[in-house]
Amino acid sequence: MIKDKIIKKTLVVPGKKVSLKNFGTGWAHYKELKDVGKEALKERAEELLEENRQALASAQELLWASDIYSVLIILQGMDTAGKDGTIRHVMSGVNPQGVEVSSFKVPTPEEVDHTFLWRYSRKLPPRGTIGVFNRSYYEDVLVVRVHPDILDTMRLPPGKRDGRFWNARYEDINTFERHMTQNGTLILKFFLHISKEEQKQRLLERLENEDKYWKFSLSDLAERQYWDDYQEVYEKMLEKTSTKWAPWHVIPADFKWVSRTLIADIISTKIQALDLHYPEVSGEALENIRRAREELTGKGK
Repeated sequence: MIKDKIIKKTLVVPGKKVSLKNFGTGWAHYKELKDVGKEALKERAEELLEENRQALASAQELLWASDIYSVLIILQGMDTAGKDGTIRHVMSGVNPQGVEVSSFKVPTPEEVDHTFLWRYSRKLPPRGTIGVFNRSYYEDVLVVRVHPDILDTMRLPPGKRDGRFWNARYEDINTFERHMTQNGTLILKFFLHISKEEQKQRLLERLENEDKYWKFSLSDLAERQYWDDYQEVYEKMLEKTSTKWAPWHVIPADFKWVSRTLIADIISTKIQALDLHYPEVSGEALENIRRAREELTGKGK
């Protein structure tokens, strides 16, 4: 388990103004980690990741058996921040029957005919399961805010698209999440914070490795031109939607072994904190178990 004081440094305190410059993108930003040294830290991180994967597998089984809570994991970040890899590495040990990963592309005509939250509500995890949103309804206050012309395609009622419009969307999201938490959904939100230089290196890697050509899109370069705009809207989003019931964690993402370990630790710790228990077995069921054991061991002939 990672020390609480390190985890707390990733937390966006509800109600406080956010500057991403105060959150590191690499491991050396945190004094507690810098003092350990990179190689020793990386080795320990890999051990912790495996420990947390095992803990998460056990926690998921309890989550399924108790059938009281669900878990929604939200991953946001710039292109190449590592969302796909985080899902593969962190969730690799859990039972796939109890996990659903959802990604959201351009809204369909049917989705446009509903509120912006509708298509996401259809993918919320049922009790006993874990849902992972690889991008989410937060795109509607991120991409859409950087490119407000998208709103023209959504057939919204007339009105100004000013600060009040965006504040109303933040309020809709907070209310939506509060409703979920009050009805048994644990919401864990992670912003993978990558530096512009590291993004450049990862994009170049896609261009220099034939096996990664398929991951490259010209839209990645196009969106990179809006880097400063995205940093600004991310800060506003984190400030407006980090709440007591669903806070944000800003995860340093320049080193994948750091981000994956932090996220795995937070997820497993938070699920374990639900203090779940296996359902009690009735006296009749216990008697059936006793008889079955005798029959299988040859004592019940």
